[in-house]
Amino acid sequence: MRQRKGWSLVLLVVLGLGSLAQKLPTRDEGLFQMQIRDKSLFHDSSVIPDGAEISGYLFRDTPKRYYFVVEEDNTPLSVTVTPCDAPLEWKLTLQELPEESSGEGSGEPEPLDQQKQQVTVDEGTELFTYKGNDVESYVATSTPSGLYQLELLSTEKDSNFKVYTTTTPESDQPYPELPYDPRVDVTALGRTTVTLAWKPTPTGFLMGQPVQYCVVINKEHNFKSMCAAEAKISADDAFMLAPKPVRDFSPFDFVHFGFVPSDNGFGKERGLTSNKISRAYLAKPKASDIQKVCIGNKNIYTVSDLKPDTQYYFDVFAVNSATNTSTAYVGTFARTKEEARQKTLELKDGKVSDVFIKRKGTKFLRFAPVSSHQRVTLFVHSCLDAVQVQVRRDGKLLLSQNVEGVRQFQLRGKPKAKYQIRLRGSRKGASTLKVLATTRPSSKQPFPSLPEDTRIKAFDKLRTCSSVTVAWLGTQDRNKYCIYRKEVADSYGEEQRRREQNQCAGPETRRKSEKVLCKYFHSPNLQKAVTTETITGLEPGKTYLLDVYVVGHSGHSVRYQSKLVKTRKYC
Repeated sequence: MRQRKGWSLVLLVVLGLGSLAQKLPTRDEGLFQMQIRDKSLFHDSSVIPDGAEISGYLFRDTPKRYYFVVEEDNTPLSVTVTPCDAPLEWKLTLQELPEESSGEGSGEPEPLDQQKQQVTVDEGTELFTYKGNDVESYVATSTPSGLYQLELLSTEKDSNFKVYTTTTPESDQPYPELPYDPRVDVTALGRTTVTLAWKPTPTGFLMGQPVQYCVVINKEHNFKSMCAAEAKISADDAFMLAPKPVRDFSPFDFVHFGFVPSDNGFGKERGLTSNKISRAYLAKPKASDIQKVCIGNKNIYTVSDLKPDTQYYFDVFAVNSATNTSTAYVGTFARTKEEARQKTLELKDGKVSDVFIKRKGTKFLRFAPVSSHQRVTLFVHSCLDAVQVQVRRDGKLLLSQNVEGVRQFQLRGKPKAKYQIRLRGSRKGASTLKVLATTRPSSKQPFPSLPEDTRIKAFDKLRTCSSVTVAWLGTQDRNKYCIYRKEVADSYGEEQRRREQNQCAGPETRRKSEKVLCKYFHSPNLQKAVTTETITGLEPGKTYLLDVYVVGHSGHSVRYQSKLVKTRKYC
């Protein structure tokens, strides 16, 4: 009895708790249940409770010590340390302290300062040491009573960790048990999916404890603990957290958080003149694409929405839902299958090719001029929704843009160069395109030449009850322009126009009654290459859809951007 009181007194002295009224966490079951419910009892405390997992934080090169008491001899002991962010060095020692008080059997305790000095000077008996990032345990079936010290150190960086200590390891079993084969298997592999399977933990169906499985997916490496995976997720999420109010801002910071910097002296008025950028915000780190998903008690899971031809690492953790402790299976990795190689369409110089792309699909085109050339003109006419166009010359990226309607690109040529064109379809639906690549002069191209701006301009001041006046740009090449009109409802909008109209459909698809006129036009001076037209015979207060088609020498036509106009109701 006196020995037990001695250990309790020593622990109080070492930790500087200073009050005999505070009880040490022993495995009295009623007290234990109270302690684990009251998490604040062990907040930032050096006392390790018996039978509960605690979390801690280490600053780099700064050791941290924890203590616990084994009150009786021949007591089993288990200590488990889980590194999270970085490898740890940890050491477990039994402190050698005097069993009885000094003073020739007087029963009087030594002065407190003298006892504390003995604890801090004597390093004790070293029981176990470990260095690494594995989840490691010290297990002994019989240990002497005494004061135990656990010292942890992180030499690489600031780090999180978890510690679990128990004197009843046989009955506790805090961590879910792994099956005899703890490996995670890949049972199916696709371009964007991977199916995983693993054997269930005996903890759930044999011991009746609530167990669920969590799957972690990332592109970097496997994790040895749930703690390590969660630390990585937290680090990624923390990058975009707003800085504390006391931190100086710079123009970079406002742009970083979505604000547009202004010249109204905002920063100067508030003394925010620092031009230093915190190193944490110098550059946005590459996204790690780490995901964590908990799936209940299923032991088969299909991971979807992955990228083709990409290596992923998969980890499975069995989690005790009651205690939130977890055990890691042996993780695996797999590379998703490559995208199916599609047939490449060869473009012929000066010939228009019709291309169909499925919803969210991809098509590859190739253009290899047979003669030396200084430039290549590329026409892309998207008939329906916008498509993404990417052009490479001998593997070097030249352009990557979204194209809606018709676009003309001028590419610098190179002797014997080959051009690879990738077209990616819209998410809304299938896409139809007309594509032309040529090295010929514009006068010999089947596609008509186009100005950079293909909008139709309507002059509001020239509107009457029966006419509207519009203008559009031309080019230096003599082309034929045809203008058509169509009466539409007042509620007719741009979205409806896009849904209903095929941008590649030519004037031959229009009704004769909708035709206004056709005329030829060009100007040697691009600054003056503009033409106007007054459309008459309209109804008062009506809305009309106007279209201008430019027709090439071989009959291929391109429609300018449609224009909605409305005549005046009263004149």
